[in-house]
Amino acid sequence: MMKKQILAIIGVFILGFCDHANAQDPQFTQFYANPIYLNPAFAGTARCPRMIMNYRNEWPALSGTFVTYSASYDQHVDGLQGGLGLVILQDRAGEGTLNTTSGNLAYSYRMNVNRSFSIKAGFQAGYIQKKVDWEKLTFGDMIDPRYGFIYETAETQVNDTRGNLDLSAGILGFSKQYFGGVAFHHLTQPNEGFINTNQARLPMKITVHAGAIIPLDESGEESNVSPNILFQKQQDFQQINFGIYVNKGPIVGGLWYRQAEKNSDAFIALVGFQQNMVKFGYSYDITLSKLSNATSGSHEFSFALQFECRPKKRKFRAISCPSF
Repeated sequence: MMKKQILAIIGVFILGFCDHANAQDPQFTQFYANPIYLNPAFAGTARCPRMIMNYRNEWPALSGTFVTYSASYDQHVDGLQGGLGLVILQDRAGEGTLNTTSGNLAYSYRMNVNRSFSIKAGFQAGYIQKKVDWEKLTFGDMIDPRYGFIYETAETQVNDTRGNLDLSAGILGFSKQYFGGVAFHHLTQPNEGFINTNQARLPMKITVHAGAIIPLDESGEESNVSPNILFQKQQDFQQINFGIYVNKGPIVGGLWYRQAEKNSDAFIALVGFQQNMVKFGYSYDITLSKLSNATSGSHEFSFALQFECRPKKRKFRAISCPSF
């Protein structure tokens, strides 16, 4: 256990302090259960107010190496001809050794191109902060060959907090059956370095996602399948996800496969429940890489409340896409 903790702390230290290291955004397996985090153009796509909470524990066998929390609120506003949204996220790496907190406000403008196709363009602005818990760091000069970590370090503590303005944008196109979008996060590529602030930029993340809703009955409301694909690229890291959702009444099931650039990353199973204003989902990532025996996969939960609101004054085309 001590070996795993030390390895986790070393990894976090390298990511946070190295002059040329670049961070990677926290990711959620249930993409559409955290829609504004996926693409700011999703703000207000459900028209009525909705609140969503997400929790992800990645690689729990490594003592909580990556634990991520997210909460969001959004709704459509007729007077603005679009939607407003708020997303708050916290990511804890290495049992809280490196903490990332962000808050973002999103606005999306809706335009009906014709009677069957609509476009939403979204913009997001916020603040992102990284903080290192210096007390949880260990250094070589603290180690005694016989008794372990018993000495005080001679290392000089650096600034333990770094904050930046963060800007993102996205576009979304959808009809009754098809949908797709592109999002660009961290447009300004803010500096995140604790030591050399000119060499540790947060790379821009590009996300492309698309899918379809295929009805399995005459109404298309009781049962349908939804094939989906998602591609993400951030600096040298890139991944592609293939998956399908099956919806039958209030129950949703899903299977996904995630491929990293050079190796298979994970196989994902999902089950969800949606009834009236409540939605709940659980997914488990089965790690397929060489780390599979050491990580215990990843667990993710989502919970959403879809509120009712006054009848719409004008025709509003809500997007038809998976809930998880």
